[in-house]
Amino acid sequence: MDAPERPRYTIYTDGACKSNPGPGGWAAIILSDSSPIREELQISGHCASTTNNIMEMTAVIRALESLPQPARVVVYSDSAYIVNAFRERWFDQWIRNGWKTSGRKPVKNRALWEKLLDLCAVHTVQFIKVAGHTGDPYNERADRLANQAIP
Repeated sequence: MDAPERPRYTIYTDGACKSNPGPGGWAAIILSDSSPIREELQISGHCASTTNNIMEMTAVIRALESLPQPARVVVYSDSAYIVNAFRERWFDQWIRNGWKTSGRKPVKNRALWEKLLDLCAVHTVQFIKVAGHTGDPYNERADRLANQAIP
């Protein structure tokens, strides 16, 4: 008997930071593509002292954590840091180098990268780069939500 098809989701994420480092916010818009009616969930949060990259990563992590079961997911992000790391599989080299960059420095945000990789082992995730502030309605909404979450 065939296994049931995994549910599908489209996720838009964004992170924001007032000064870098400084207070920050993250947000995700999660769209369920599996039901006849496209369902939508918005989530967001903040951190008193953080960086933009941490907020970008946190948005993706929290969105993937919120999914009720393993799924097929397309994540749209304006973070080249995240999208390029997955498209170009930077983490393969980081892991081979003992979580060091090609310059032999420790990879920043290692714990977040490890969490994100663990979640990507549960879900089938495709990352797509969206240009920020160019009118994509979901990206613009995620940006507004992330900024509104900043304390």
